[in-house]
Amino acid sequence: MKKINYKIICFVTFFIVLLLGASLIPKNQYIPYIDFYEKVNKNNIDTIFYNDSDKIKFKEKNNNTIFITDNPRTENFKKEMLMKNINFKEQINVGNRLSAFFSIILIGGIIFIIYKKTRKSTIAIKQFDAKDSGNIYFEDIAGNEEAKENAKDIVDFLKHPEKYEKLKAKTPKGIIFYGQPGTGKTMLAKAIASEANVPFYSVCGSDFVEMYVGVGASRVRSLFKKARENKKAVIFIDEIDAIGKKRSTSLQNSNEEREQTLNALLTEMSGFSKDETIVVIAATNRLDILDDALVRAGRFDRHIEIGLPDKVAREKILNLLLKDKKTENLDIKDIAKKTIYFSGAMLDCLINEASIIAIKNNCDKITTEHIDKAYLKIIAGDEKKDKSFLTLEDKKICAIHEAGHAIVTKVLNVANITKISIIPTIKGAGGFCLNIFEDKMFKNKTDLENQIASLYGGRCAEEIIFGKENITTGAYNDIEKATNLILDYIGKYGMFDNNILNNNILKDKENIIAQCNILSNLLYEKAKNILLNNKETLEKLANQLLEKETLDEKNIYNILKNCI
Repeated sequence: MKKINYKIICFVTFFIVLLLGASLIPKNQYIPYIDFYEKVNKNNIDTIFYNDSDKIKFKEKNNNTIFITDNPRTENFKKEMLMKNINFKEQINVGNRLSAFFSIILIGGIIFIIYKKTRKSTIAIKQFDAKDSGNIYFEDIAGNEEAKENAKDIVDFLKHPEKYEKLKAKTPKGIIFYGQPGTGKTMLAKAIASEANVPFYSVCGSDFVEMYVGVGASRVRSLFKKARENKKAVIFIDEIDAIGKKRSTSLQNSNEEREQTLNALLTEMSGFSKDETIVVIAATNRLDILDDALVRAGRFDRHIEIGLPDKVAREKILNLLLKDKKTENLDIKDIAKKTIYFSGAMLDCLINEASIIAIKNNCDKITTEHIDKAYLKIIAGDEKKDKSFLTLEDKKICAIHEAGHAIVTKVLNVANITKISIIPTIKGAGGFCLNIFEDKMFKNKTDLENQIASLYGGRCAEEIIFGKENITTGAYNDIEKATNLILDYIGKYGMFDNNILNNNILKDKENIIAQCNILSNLLYEKAKNILLNNKETLEKLANQLLEKETLDEKNIYNILKNCI
């Protein structure tokens, strides 16, 4: 059935009203009422055509021309005319009534269109159609081998459901991909659909969220109805926490629309018949906030973590990203080593930024220099071109601060220092000390303590050189990171003072704050003592930074070689 084009209907109606109005404009000769009355007195009027409009028509004797004059609208007008032997014919004002009729139609049409538009945008059930999975296959995804193995089981189920019928095995109805943003959850879902060669229905959790109660539930039913038409399909719901958060036990804080939508989703997942091979895949960054009914057995009961890639996985991802690009002497292993904590999306961004930098420099190949510039751009931002606003005092504070970080990091062997800069960046950093951490599965107690002490190194250096009363705001980001690490150290990992309880569960705020203060003071003093023992090196490194503004790894370790 063809859709009705309401815009055309509105335009045609409006055009008709205009034509009608134009046709109703009197084209007769107008005569002032005083002249009309004079003709009446001279007995020259034959007929008056009277209606309730502001004009009246009349015809003279021996003249068929219709004239118009003003309507006096007096009570005795008709009687007076009849007394003068003038024919008086009353008429219905068809023109005005037709004009009013079509005006009502026009106004009604406009209101109807606004109503349809509003309802279409807010209440109408969306039509969900299968989307292109982008021809993404498992070979196009590097890293996360464990997740890919799990995904291959799902593909096999979609391709050969009859195999599972032999042993009456129930395949998972719902799978949740969880992990940090940019790790490839959507790509893996697309690859499953492509490998299994089934329709791919991709929606976002926010697509079901509306202010009108019941709309989201209707959209869920519409989506599953569409998928059932194909018998085999993959339904992918990104950011499922938009509708799947834990339901509140308080009536005051409940969201009836979201809860109805969630209930509809749970019901639809429970209603798959034996001949329907449909897999529902959801993605979230926060598995812990999802409702228990959503993640229970029989619903989204298979949870697959899509984690950040390790060094080997990063090498594979980089090789895949650089496969169709021209490069020159790139050390993939070195790039993978220094991109610790980079997600797949961030690695893609790194290579793309390097490509753009190469194009700007009129190079036809990507080099190590381009990769390094792109890396710094992502980590710290572009360096500011105009440095005229910086005073010598600002530069000295920044040099001392970054030198403090470097010395504590070197002495405690926290990480490998690859670059120090005191040039401000567009991301708001006054300078930076770039550390490359070792890729570990676990961090021990000493690792965490040393990392926290390293973060305090900048503030400690300021205190030693400028005095306690002259410390600056430059350490705000370091203190924020150190506080988060200390909270995890005490509250999550139970590493402090034989306290092997999770304070986050106990929610003992006063106790945890007291413990955090004790630990932070201990580690601050640890960093401060290291810098006091290496004060000469601290000043030497700061002076080199003031002179050159940027130091590379070789120059840094040449200065720090005698640190104790």
